[in-house]
Amino acid sequence: MRALVVRLDSFGDVLLAGPAVRAVAAHAGHVTLLCGPLGEPAARLLPGVDDVVVWQAPWEGTNPPTVERADVEGFVGRLRESAYDTALVLTSFHQSPLPAALLLRMAGVRRIGADSVDHPGTLLDVRNRRLPGRHEAEAALDTAVAMGFPPQQGDDGRLRVLPPPDTAMLTGNGPYVVVHPGASAPARAWSPERCAEAVMGLADAGHRVVVTGGPDEAGLTGRISGRVAVDLGGRTEPRVLAGVLRGADVLVSGNTGPAHLAAAVGTPVVSLFSPVVPVERWGPFGVPAVVLGDQRAPCAGSRARHCPVPGHPCLDDVTPHDVVMAVRKLIEETA
Repeated sequence: MRALVVRLDSFGDVLLAGPAVRAVAAHAGHVTLLCGPLGEPAARLLPGVDDVVVWQAPWEGTNPPTVERADVEGFVGRLRESAYDTALVLTSFHQSPLPAALLLRMAGVRRIGADSVDHPGTLLDVRNRRLPGRHEAEAALDTAVAMGFPPQQGDDGRLRVLPPPDTAMLTGNGPYVVVHPGASAPARAWSPERCAEAVMGLADAGHRVVVTGGPDEAGLTGRISGRVAVDLGGRTEPRVLAGVLRGADVLVSGNTGPAHLAAAVGTPVVSLFSPVVPVERWGPFGVPAVVLGDQRAPCAGSRARHCPVPGHPCLDDVTPHDVVMAVRKLIEETA
């Protein structure tokens, strides 16, 4: 059986699809993961994926492309040539799987399943309804099970990635705490000033600190690292970042992809979590975690990319001392 798993969002979203992907792989002879450009690096880290197809859908992301007939027809043709027997369409709780299901049906996929609030007509063969309060990773796995793909015996359903490399040459020897200051949405990031103070506070508390960030965040990580932390800004492609996080005692991060990557390698997380999305659906999954941030702030549930409240109080009311205490708590609990 040739199976297609669809998850068209960003890096962290694709990581959260991992348990569902493994469940499909336990029953299929070949699994292709269809993702967008932002999710491709995560797709290539997931166990159970035999092939990755990348397509930028005009209904996904913050800057989607316009609808071009030639592009859509070409995409449908690629899928038809691959002759998939079944497809599992995974989406976040606020998204519809039906645009993807329509194109899959046009491509001749015989059996399609998804979690759908909207009436699917003939687009879905299996229409799952997610249970209230389920984490995104759990909801995706529930949909796989509804499709007839229970996880392999012994699979604990946690996030997982392929074994990462040893990164001691980057981080140096000895225990360390990682601080990742950036986020894809500004509303989910702690202020640089607070991050810099937390790095200093962690160093004063006796921790070695490693600061990570993407290629466009080198200025930010340099500012936050100061003279007391190892600055790896722009130096850790996703597989290397997985290695850095695997070696860490704790990650300090907002609600962003590296928090889910830390969970995938078993590292505890201090989560500076802006409540623009629900923490029960998007918080660190399957690892010890401390969630900081006012989850009842006025921005709660707004899905805002930029904070709608002056001063960003849901996160900036968190103090560096709060972070130092949370790191200590996690290290003591997991020692």
